[in-house]
Amino acid sequence: MTHTYQIKGMTCNGCVAKVRSELLKLGDVLSAEVQLAHPQATITMQQHIPLAKLQAAVSQAGSYTITEDVEGAQHMEHKEAASNAETSSPGYFPLYLIFGYITGITLLIQIVNGGFNLMQWMSHFMAGFFLVFSFFKLMKLNAFAEGYRTYDLIARRFPAYAYVYPFIELGLGLAFVTGVAPLAVNIITLVVMGVSSLGVVQSLLRKTQFQCACLGTVIQLPLSKVTLFEDLLMTGMSAVMIIIFIFT
Repeated sequence: MTHTYQIKGMTCNGCVAKVRSELLKLGDVLSAEVQLAHPQATITMQQHIPLAKLQAAVSQAGSYTITEDVEGAQHMEHKEAASNAETSSPGYFPLYLIFGYITGITLLIQIVNGGFNLMQWMSHFMAGFFLVFSFFKLMKLNAFAEGYRTYDLIARRFPAYAYVYPFIELGLGLAFVTGVAPLAVNIITLVVMGVSSLGVVQSLLRKTQFQCACLGTVIQLPLSKVTLFEDLLMTGMSAVMIIIFIFT
């Protein structure tokens, strides 16, 4: 469900960022879009959150007041009903489509080469994965960083890491394409994706509802086992490639 609220007290983009960050920390909030021009927040929830709880959250950000936007709420209810009529899926189709494209293209390369080389296929798959996913993150870097900090172990402690992470993925993607220092690149991938997986596992165990930042904020997805599978897949592939490098 999606609701719109008016927010008083915001004077700059910094206020917007702080309010959005506190709202995203609430367990049942899937996404939160906050704007300054017409001071309001559009919040998508797993289940209804009392206004008092929302007020407590924005108060953590500063001297802000949140109230119901009756006109905006009616508009969003109509929009949500139309959206539900179009599809009842959880919204993972774009993610499945991306994985399908990457898998299909990398397998096609193997067919054209006249055989199947496991190491080459995994390198191409991981290159496609990191390049595509970093692209979506970099489209709205600030928004990605805000969402990523809500559940990643390193980004929570060192906020700057959330801004660096998409460039790490971009670098890994380019390294897998070019074949530069394959053993070192796979070790870095294992560490980076392993730590990312731990943050997702922790959030899932706590049953907290966060917006998944795997595709940035361009395509909004809830944090779920699908996110964990994505991280573990990259971790597993890098581990297999490290083992093959060491023992062959």
